[in-house]
Amino acid sequence: GAAARRAAARPRGGGGVGGGASAERKIVELNVGGQVYITRYSTLTSLPDSFLGEMFTQKNPKGLARDTKGRFFVDRDGFLFRYILDYMRDQQLVLPDHFPERGRLQREAEFFNLPELVKMLQPKISKQNSLGEEGCQSDPEDSSPITDTARNLAGIGGSSVTCGNLGPGVGSDGRRSGFITIGYRGSYTLGRDSQTDAKFRRVARIMVCGKTSLAKEVFGDTLNESRDPDRPPERYTSRYYLKFTFLEQAFDRLADAGFNMIACNSTGTCAFAHDQTDDKIWTNYTEYVFYRE
Repeated sequence: GAAARRAAARPRGGGGVGGGASAERKIVELNVGGQVYITRYSTLTSLPDSFLGEMFTQKNPKGLARDTKGRFFVDRDGFLFRYILDYMRDQQLVLPDHFPERGRLQREAEFFNLPELVKMLQPKISKQNSLGEEGCQSDPEDSSPITDTARNLAGIGGSSVTCGNLGPGVGSDGRRSGFITIGYRGSYTLGRDSQTDAKFRRVARIMVCGKTSLAKEVFGDTLNESRDPDRPPERYTSRYYLKFTFLEQAFDRLADAGFNMIACNSTGTCAFAHDQTDDKIWTNYTEYVFYRE
């Protein structure tokens, strides 16, 4: 009768991305800072007072920002969001050993309005910092004596570094001593007639090798950590690279931090660009070694 027709015409579920039982099963794609995540609608709304909970219970989901492929877009740290999403699944915090990003993760938790997660991170911040300061004094990877390194460097022509000032430790200004190596690959095409016809290509990537804590101190936000994110500060890494491609900019940062270049090395290969021409493509790999007393 009329009552049955009214019941059939009544809308089902609530507002937001989807209503009722269908919303619980709905799969949502997120683009967080360029990283794509796929999760359930029920996970995003598991904490209603959180940023995501309020975001996905809006009555007009069409107003939410989306990327070019229609995914919901959030302009935050895409790497750290994995821990935010894990926490929203079961309200537990599980981090890898020697996790170096507690401060930044706490900032993300504050943005996403997760007060309990902020509390979980707070007690470990000062402990992590104190361990980071003391851990660099006795590096477990310092297996080779520093005197051997000093002896090798003393024989490098033009080097002003002596064996006596290469000892490990902290200087009077509180800055730790250590090495940082900068490496890059480059190439250029050289014509047969003259070198003025050389066509240089832009440096594709500047690699950074050295102790994690020193690399972060010198390069800060310009250091791309996505290739080795869980490396503890007292360990060495060769997987970092810079977000810019200007060697002079890297050198300026090292100089400002008190580093001096003590050695460099370069290797190169040559190949013909085309079978029909005599143009040659030169490819080289170069490393610069910097040291701070």
